[in-house]
Amino acid sequence: MTVWIWLGLASLLSCAGQLCQKQATRPAKSGGRGRHIVFWLGLALLALGVGMVLWLMVLQRVPVGIAYPMLSLNFVWVTLAAKAFWHEKIAPHHWLGVGLIMAGIVLLGGSL
Repeated sequence: MTVWIWLGLASLLSCAGQLCQKQATRPAKSGGRGRHIVFWLGLALLALGVGMVLWLMVLQRVPVGIAYPMLSLNFVWVTLAAKAFWHEKIAPHHWLGVGLIMAGIVLLGGSL
């Protein structure tokens, strides 16, 4: 069970890192552009670094052929976060893809 928690956290941290990178590209509200970029890129590096350490722990315990496809959860997390934080429009075919990814993860997860 612990490996699934590590896998979930690695995926969430990878997603958080990507979202922080996106936020670094957005205009700063208070005018401090340099500090804004450094702050968000610093958070991105932290999230991605911790996520990588967890990912290495997962790879020690789960075959890479099963573990790696589970990272496709990142597409689901990023889609949901883009909708929630930046109110991005998500096309119906994109939602279909998210559903297929989730179905694939369920199928792969059942093979452990």
